[in-house]
Amino acid sequence: MALHSSPRVIASEDADAALPRGAIVGLSMAAFGSGMSLRVMDGMLPRLAAEFSLTLGAAASVITVFAVAYGLAQLLFGPLGDRYGKYRVVALGCLACAVTAASCALAPSYGLLLVGRTLAGATAASIIPLSMAWIGDVIVYELRQPVLARFLIGQIMGLSGGVALGGYAAEHLHWRAPFVLIALVFLSIAVWLLVLNQRLPARAQRRYQAQGPALSRLVSEFAQVLALPWARRVLCTVFAEGAFLYGSFAFIVSHLHTRHGLSLSTAGQVVMLYGLGGLLFALAATGLVRRLGEVGLCKWGGVLVTFAFLVVALADSWWWSMPACCLAGLGFYMLHNTLQINATQMAPERRGAAVAAFASCFFIGQSLGVAVNGQLIDLVGTTGIIVIGALGVWAVSWNFARLLRSKP
Repeated sequence: MALHSSPRVIASEDADAALPRGAIVGLSMAAFGSGMSLRVMDGMLPRLAAEFSLTLGAAASVITVFAVAYGLAQLLFGPLGDRYGKYRVVALGCLACAVTAASCALAPSYGLLLVGRTLAGATAASIIPLSMAWIGDVIVYELRQPVLARFLIGQIMGLSGGVALGGYAAEHLHWRAPFVLIALVFLSIAVWLLVLNQRLPARAQRRYQAQGPALSRLVSEFAQVLALPWARRVLCTVFAEGAFLYGSFAFIVSHLHTRHGLSLSTAGQVVMLYGLGGLLFALAATGLVRRLGEVGLCKWGGVLVTFAFLVVALADSWWWSMPACCLAGLGFYMLHNTLQINATQMAPERRGAAVAAFASCFFIGQSLGVAVNGQLIDLVGTTGIIVIGALGVWAVSWNFARLLRSKP
C-alpha cells in the first residue's frame, strides 16, 4: 500500500496544494529511525548487565533515560514545530539524532552511555509527534486514521528492527555497532527530508506567529490544551498505556532469554513479530476502522494485547510467544492508533503542542513503567511484570472505550 498522499486527501481545495510524492514516506522513514533508536537496547540488556557488572534492572536505565528525555523534550518541540514549521523541525531533528546516536557509539563508559541515550531521546522527540501533527494539518479528519496507520509502518518496522538488531549485536557483534548504523540511517533521512521540505506547498509549511516571550508562549500553548476536559482524558489514558504496555514489553526479550534459554538474537527475532502484527493493522486499517469504529478498535485491541502478554508470560514453551507477539502488535496499534487520532483533533488550533503533550505523556509513562518494573523484577520476576502489564492494558483500553461512548 502506497504511503504517499494523493491530492484528494489534502486539506485544501487548491490543486497546487498537493504534496510532493514521498513526503509522507520520508516521515515514515524518520519514524523508522526513531523506533530503532528507542528499542535497540531491549535485546542488549543482559549483555550490558554482564559487561558493566550491573543487575538487569540497573541496566534498564538506558531505556528509562531515553524515554524520560523523549517525553520531556516534547514540551519544547511541539511549540517549535508550530513556530518554525513541523516538517523542517523534523528534518533538523533527524540530523541531531545522527549526532546523538554517534555519541552513544563512542561512549567509553556506562555513565557516558546514559548521557548519550538521554541526548538521543531528547533529539528523537522531534520526529513522530511532529510528523503526526503535520499529517493532521494536511489530511482531512475523515481520511486521517488510515493515513496515520500507513505512516506508522516506518515506526513499526523500526521498533521490531531495533529489538532484533540489539539482540543480534549482543550475540555476534559489539553493543556499539547498532548505534553506528542508526547514525547513518538518520543522516541519510535528514538529507532527504530537507530536500522535500523545499518542495512543500505553502499550506504544508504553515507556521504560527509568535507573540510574547518564548517561555510564556510555551506555558500558554500547553495550558490551552490542558484546559480541555477531553484532552486531559486522552493524555491520562496514553500515560497509563505507556506505563503498563511498554513498561512490560521492554523485558520480553530478557524473559525469553532467562526463562526459556533462548539466545538474545533468537529472542529478539521472536519479539520482532510484534512489528508484523502492527504491519497487519496498517494494511487493514481502512477496513478495521469501518467495521469496528473507534470504540471497537480500542476495546478489542486491549483484549488482544492482554491475551498475548499472558501467553508470553505463562506459556511453558517459547514458541507460543511467536503468535503472541504478533497478536500483541496488532492489538497495540488498534488501541494506540485510536488514541493518536483523538490526539490530532483534541486541540486543532494548537495541534503541535497537543500531539507533543500526547507523546510526552506516553513516553513519561513508559519511563515510569520501566523504572518501577526494574525495581519489581527481583520480587516478581519477568513473568510477574508481564502479567501486571497485561492486566493494566486491559483496564486502560476498556476504560477509554467507555469514555469514547460518552465523548461530547
